[in-house]
Amino acid sequence: MIKDNPVRFLDKTSPPHISTLILLSGIGALAMNMFLPSLPAMAEYFDADYAVMQLSVPLYLLCSAVLQVLIGPISDNLGRRNVLLWGLAIYMVATVGCIYAPTTAVFLAFRCVQAIVAVSMVLSRAVVRDMFAQDKAASMIGYVTMGMALVPMISPAVGGLLEQSFGWQATFWAMFWIGALVLAITWFDLGETHVASGRTLTQQFAEYPELLGSPRFWGYSMAAACCSGAFFAYLGGAPFVGSVVFGMEPAELGIYFGAPAVGYFLGNFITARKATVVGVNTLVLWGCLANAIGGSVSMMIFLLGYGSPLSFFGMMTLVGLGNGLCIPNATAGLLSVRPHLAGTASGLGGAIMIGGGAGLSILAGALLSEETGAYPLLWIMLATAVAGVASILVVIRRERALGIA
Repeated sequence: MIKDNPVRFLDKTSPPHISTLILLSGIGALAMNMFLPSLPAMAEYFDADYAVMQLSVPLYLLCSAVLQVLIGPISDNLGRRNVLLWGLAIYMVATVGCIYAPTTAVFLAFRCVQAIVAVSMVLSRAVVRDMFAQDKAASMIGYVTMGMALVPMISPAVGGLLEQSFGWQATFWAMFWIGALVLAITWFDLGETHVASGRTLTQQFAEYPELLGSPRFWGYSMAAACCSGAFFAYLGGAPFVGSVVFGMEPAELGIYFGAPAVGYFLGNFITARKATVVGVNTLVLWGCLANAIGGSVSMMIFLLGYGSPLSFFGMMTLVGLGNGLCIPNATAGLLSVRPHLAGTASGLGGAIMIGGGAGLSILAGALLSEETGAYPLLWIMLATAVAGVASILVVIRRERALGIA
C-alpha cells in the first residue's frame, strides 16, 4: 500500500481511514474495563469471592501480554490484515462463551481467550508505523489513541448502567455487537499495509535478540510499562476502593471510574498536535512527571486524612494525562528503534507493558483489604510512576551519548 494514496473510507485498496484505526485501538480498551463495575454482581452470580472474580483482570492482561509476543512477529511474517480479522472473530466467540459460562472457571477461561483482541491494539499501532516516520507516527498514534481514551471514559459508566438495568451479561453482549461492527469495518476498510517479510516464523522470532539488545528499546518500553503500571494497578484495585472503601454503587463507580480517561484524552490530543514539534522524548518525560505528580498528590491527601472519591478519582486524571503523553510517544520511539521490525517491536513492547500491568493488577488486588484502605494501591502507583521517570531519563542520556538527540 502506498501511503500517498488518497484515503477512501471502506475502500481497502486505499490507506485505512483514521476512524478504523481509532475503533481498533478502542475495542481493546472496551474489553479490558467495560465490565469492571459489574465485578461485585458477577461474584454474587457465580457464588465466588470478589478476589476470584477480580482475577478476570490480571489473567486477561497476562494472556494479552503472551499473545502480543506472538502477534508482532506473526503479523510481520503474514501481514496485518488477516491477523486482525481472525483475532476479532475469535474475540467475538470468546465473548459469547463468557456470557453463557456455567462456572467461574469456565468464565475465566473464556475471559483469557478474549485477550486475543490485543491484535487490535498491537496492529493499529504497527499499521501507523508502516506508513509514517517516528515523529509523524507519534502524532498519528496520538490521534488513534484519543479514541482509546474515549472508551474508558464512557464504557465503565455504560457497563454499570447496563448491569443495573439488565444484569452483567448485557455488558458482554454490548462487547459482542461492538466487536461485530469493528470486524465489518476492518474487513472493508483496512487493506494490507505491510509487505510479507518472506522469513519463516522461526526466523522472525529469532530477531527478538536484535530488539532485546537495544538499550533504547528497553528504555522506551520500561517508560511506557512503568507509566501505564499506575493505571493497570488502578484497574485491579479501584473497583475495590470504590465499592468497599467508599461504598459506591455500580453506576456511580462507573462514572467516577472513567476519570483517568479525561486526562488520557488530553494527553493524546497534546501528542497529536505537538509530537512533530516537541519530539517524543520530551513528551514522554512530561507524561512520566505528570503521572508521578498525580500519584504523589493523591497519597499526600490520604495521609492528611482527607481521602475521598473526589480526591482519589480526581487525581487519576493526572495519571491519565501522563499516560496519554507517555504511551503513544514511547510506542513511536520503540517502533523506530528497528523500523523493519515494527510489528515485532509493537508486540514485544506491548507485552512488556501489559505483562507488568498484569502483575501490578494482581498485587493491588491481593494487598487491598478493608483494614488497609486505599494505601497499597497508592504506594504501587507512586512507585511505578517514579520508575517511569527514571526510564525515560536513561533513553535521553543514551541518545545524547550516541549523538541522536
